Parts: sequence; C-alpha cells; structure tokens
Amino acid sequence: MSQVAGWHVEVEFDENDHRTRSAAMLRLRDGTELRSRAHATRHPSDPNEARIGEEFAGARALKELAEQLEAKGQREVDALHTRPPK
Repeated sequence: MSQVAGWHVEVEFDENDHRTRSAAMLRLRDGTELRSRAHATRHPSDPNEARIGEEFAGARALKELAEQLEAKGQREVDALHTRPPK
C-alpha cells in the first residue's frame, strides 16, 4: 500500500539595486524545520531583472536545504545502525 506524504517549502526574497537575498524553510512530516539563507549579486553592467536574481539566490538557498536534508537523513541512518539489536 502506498503512502502519500508532503513537505512544505517557503522561499522569500529581499532585493535592492544589486543584491537579492533569499531565505528558505523546509518543514518535514516529523515537525523538523530546516532553514537557509543565500544571496546573489548582480553585476552593474547586467540588466536589472529581479527574477534572475531570485532564481540564483533561491537555487542557492534550496541547495543548502538539500545538503541539510541529506545530512539529517544520514544521521538517522547512522543512529539506526548504532542501536543494539533487540
């Protein structure tokens, strides 16, 4: 029997003339919340396209969340292997 699961992800942006900051949060089924921050800086000669800065800053924040999630999973697997057998 399959089980349907879901995670909640939020990404917010704060932009000024040359810099886009992002904050990301991932809420897991076990109640854990993982958070990250990242930024992207626009070169002065590049056109002022906010969505491009969002894409770079958002991708970097999500990449950090992915790394945190992988580390969490590895800690949980390690904990299962260090338990004494029943």
